[in-house]
Amino acid sequence: MAIAESILPEFDQEMANTRKLLAIVPEEHASWKPHEKSTAMGALALHLANIPTWAGFTLTKTELNMKPNAGEEGSGFVPPKYESMTDTLEQFDKNVAEARQVIASTSDEEMMVPWTLLQGEHKIFTLPRIAVLRSFVMSHSIHHRGQLDVYLRLKDVPLPGIYGPSADSPN
Repeated sequence: MAIAESILPEFDQEMANTRKLLAIVPEEHASWKPHEKSTAMGALALHLANIPTWAGFTLTKTELNMKPNAGEEGSGFVPPKYESMTDTLEQFDKNVAEARQVIASTSDEEMMVPWTLLQGEHKIFTLPRIAVLRSFVMSHSIHHRGQLDVYLRLKDVPLPGIYGPSADSPN
């Protein structure tokens, strides 16, 4: 079995679970934060919606510099601004479909190519692309989905089951 074939079921499951949470984010709480240092709920939802685009960075390039030197080709990642939950869900669906296509078309050999994340001159890590897809893309998404879950609970939004029933969805 090819690497892409083995990871796509997990990718599909995690993205479906993420969409369940994004779909219940109340627009009226988009600017709410649980703490002054926290990201606003809408911005966190948008971040989750855009993480799948990182699959393309990972599987089609060999590095990403979050803060390149002035004048260098390949400007750093600039996060989009939150507009609405409708827009966020549309972006998520588009990004997931594109990411899935990139993953499906990546060969085992390409999955093993080293990929580097930089911040200016500082190397944050270098890993095989498949490890980056798993950690920087999927685990990162799962981490922020957990944050969003807590935000929603703090605003008394009934939560769907993710890996089984929740206190609000016992079936």
